[in-house]
Amino acid sequence: MVPGTSQTGSQPGARRTQRAARLDLAAIANQTGVMAEPRTTVHLVRHGEVMNPEKVLYERLPDFHLTANGHAMAQRVADYFAARIGSRVDLLVASPLERAQETAAPISAALGLEIRTDPRVIEAQNSFAGQKVDLPNLLKPAALRRLRNPLRPSWGEPFEQIADRMHAAIADLRAEIPGGEAIVVSHQSPVWRARLRAEQRALWPMPQGRACSLASVTTLVFEGDKLSALAYCEPAADLLPPELR
Repeated sequence: MVPGTSQTGSQPGARRTQRAARLDLAAIANQTGVMAEPRTTVHLVRHGEVMNPEKVLYERLPDFHLTANGHAMAQRVADYFAARIGSRVDLLVASPLERAQETAAPISAALGLEIRTDPRVIEAQNSFAGQKVDLPNLLKPAALRRLRNPLRPSWGEPFEQIADRMHAAIADLRAEIPGGEAIVVSHQSPVWRARLRAEQRALWPMPQGRACSLASVTTLVFEGDKLSALAYCEPAADLLPPELR
């Protein structure tokens, strides 16, 4: 089980039947001596647009909620999953921060899944949280000292730690639902580091300008413990603010 808070409820019949079918296939493979690796899929969702009129770096700060457009983005993601995979999804996990919970809510309603909260998929810790990150502020001596090592980084949670906790959560999901599908609603840096780690790439490149936009879906497909496929899509691309398109 993934640590964290979980709201429990009975599984829909279709999902229960699909899981039993997967177990039957595993039993047949054991009897025949053909050991097929389970194909498990984890969809990493970045939250929707956030209300941030002061333009500060909010990171793990509380009370940063989705805008009306952000809620529309979340609904678009829910519609995307409902149309494409529906009852095949076994678990829905979200970061404890409000913006992730609000993004997960319409997915929960569309797929009939309870939201499981896992602190391991929370946003990265950042010492600049609550501040405006613009050139005048970054050129202040106190800020420059924190920027001395962008590869670790020196201003917040190490990239290795972010990737470690994300992949620990993903590994637990794969162990819990072998051959199934899960959705994890998280944040830009954790999703990006999880992808880089899965692709065995360096963790330091920043996600800005890369494939991790608001309300995007990064899909990791595993054959056993190995990544066998990766896909990326933006169900709410037309709802992105003009400066992010």
